[in-house]
Amino acid sequence: MSAVTSVLKPISEYQALSPEQLFKRTAEAKHALGNQVMILGHNYQRDEVIEHADFRGDSLLLSKLAAERSERPYVVFCGVHFMAETADILSRSNQTVILPDLAAGCSMADMAAIEQVDQCWETLARILPVEETVMPAVYVNSAAVLKAFCGEHGGITCTSSNARAVIEWSWARREKILFFPDEHLGRNTANKMGLPREEMLVWDPFQPNGGNSREAIKRAKLILWKGHCSVHQMFQPVHVDNFRKQYPQGKVIVHPECHEDVVNKADMSGSTEFIIRTVTAAPPGTVWAVGTELNLVNRLKREMTDKKVFFLSSTVCQCATMFRIDGAHLCWAMENLAEGHVVNHIVVPDDDKRWAKAALDRMMAVS
Repeated sequence: MSAVTSVLKPISEYQALSPEQLFKRTAEAKHALGNQVMILGHNYQRDEVIEHADFRGDSLLLSKLAAERSERPYVVFCGVHFMAETADILSRSNQTVILPDLAAGCSMADMAAIEQVDQCWETLARILPVEETVMPAVYVNSAAVLKAFCGEHGGITCTSSNARAVIEWSWARREKILFFPDEHLGRNTANKMGLPREEMLVWDPFQPNGGNSREAIKRAKLILWKGHCSVHQMFQPVHVDNFRKQYPQGKVIVHPECHEDVVNKADMSGSTEFIIRTVTAAPPGTVWAVGTELNLVNRLKREMTDKKVFFLSSTVCQCATMFRIDGAHLCWAMENLAEGHVVNHIVVPDDDKRWAKAALDRMMAVS
């Protein structure tokens, strides 16, 4: 990276540029930075961002790739805030993580604030010996401070692909699991494992005792936080029914963040990477309805020309916060970096980083 020779360029300069100008200038900045930078693109990103990515995938895979390539000191993470935090937790001390737009957050991650989780833990402690009987397990789609909470209390993180292994690991060590912030991933995983419904409950942080009786809390093996993904919540059982009427031989594949009524009607469910692998490997001529984020489904449509790929819902459903990172913000971050300015540097405090990494390391050992 060159020495600082200019002032920080404002984002407003970029928002008036054409897509062609943005592509050209981003590519030039990336070329100028060479091996000093890597651009990570989450699967749900727009094409104008993905086309510049050195790697694309889910959030944890991208964070691990960044850490494995410590010779690249700058990591431009095109995703949302919690993903950039995870990259900072796992990256080396010489690496700097940049999020092109700080407004790119996650509505599900925001549904569990650390103050609410602390209060939940304190409430549980008044009902049962919480440290010995409850294992906190947090979805990686969460703030670093929540991962740190789990790490400090002997807990663990999980992804949509290893949730079952994490739940098995947790039950082998403690009687109960506090699973947050997505209730659907936890419930769908437990359903596949055969856990009776009476041994699950939903914890509403805005209700006393989470909206549950003391007896129900004592009986439960899985305490599910009342949270959801706004994208996957949009899919409904009627969308599956309508697709099957039109394409009786078609297959429905959905993400486990969908409601259980949708997952139960689908032919299969799994992580984003599972969806990509399954549709890619399917025989030519097969027909698929995919229940996950629209940008990814549209990309599968274009790339899987030997198959028919449909978006499960008739309603347009993009991840609005992921969508905030566009060509303008990426170009702005890259050009400023090429001129010596680091914008939107994501830094997780050392104490949170230490405990969050402990929770992530436990998950990686299980996986």
